[in-house]
Amino acid sequence: MGIYRDRVLPRLQDKVMDHPDNRELRARVCAGLSGEVVEIGFGTGLNLPHYPATVTRIAAVEPSQKCVRIAQPRIAESSVPVSIVGVSGESLALPSAAYDAAVSTWTLCTISDVEAALSEIRRVLRPGGRFHFVEHGHAPDASVARWQRRIEPVWKRVAGGCRVSRPIGELIERAGLRLERLDTFYQDREPRVFGYTFEGVATKA
Repeated sequence: MGIYRDRVLPRLQDKVMDHPDNRELRARVCAGLSGEVVEIGFGTGLNLPHYPATVTRIAAVEPSQKCVRIAQPRIAESSVPVSIVGVSGESLALPSAAYDAAVSTWTLCTISDVEAALSEIRRVLRPGGRFHFVEHGHAPDASVARWQRRIEPVWKRVAGGCRVSRPIGELIERAGLRLERLDTFYQDREPRVFGYTFEGVATKA
């Protein structure tokens, strides 16, 4: 699985996660951002075209060196300076209360200790800082949720550790972030087991 995870999967994700529906969601998530932003799970830089001019700097956290290499042309074209600042969302090598916003797009599902990652996001945000996110997770329909639990052990191996059954809204609130807005829906043209989506903004009190 090492070659697949390290070399093949990043290229697959770069293609699969760049379809028009996801671009629309990325644009919505990035709307309203300003100042210094930390992006957890930077991936191949697919959010970069959607950052508004009000963002002054992006601190990118990404564990995959291959993803960072694929992202280089997008970083070079970006009008916003990007710095790769770490590989682990669970332990950010960043100062506390230093960032105006944090961003996560389809990332919390892959982090082993998601509670630690959310705690770190809260730590690095300034008071009043905002966490913008879109994630897939635990569906409210019992039959879909059952299938999510059934496929998750295999899906984690295929999709880089992705867990489709996490209750994203609850996890964010338990981390001490206040949900300012949360929209939940099944994403069009996605299998329901993967497509139940949490999109919103949370703030640090």
